[in-house]
Amino acid sequence: MAKAKETKTAGKQQPLQSKRPTKPAPDKLSPEEVYRLIQESAYFKAKERGFAPGNEVQDWIDAEAEVRRRLEGRAQQ
Repeated sequence: MAKAKETKTAGKQQPLQSKRPTKPAPDKLSPEEVYRLIQESAYFKAKERGFAPGNEVQDWIDAEAEVRRRLEGRAQQ
């Protein structure tokens, strides 16, 4: 009789692997970490053009877009 009970419950249980996500959740970065990535990217963009004045805002905008694009790609993987 105990075997009949085990058979019924065994059929209803799902393996643990089916409950686990297939891919681990990406580490979420804090706003400060994202800011730091943008800051570094903007610095290297300015360095690449010889730190010529007048394009600082565009460097920041381009850096922000690049970092956000990379983080979105990382989240999708």
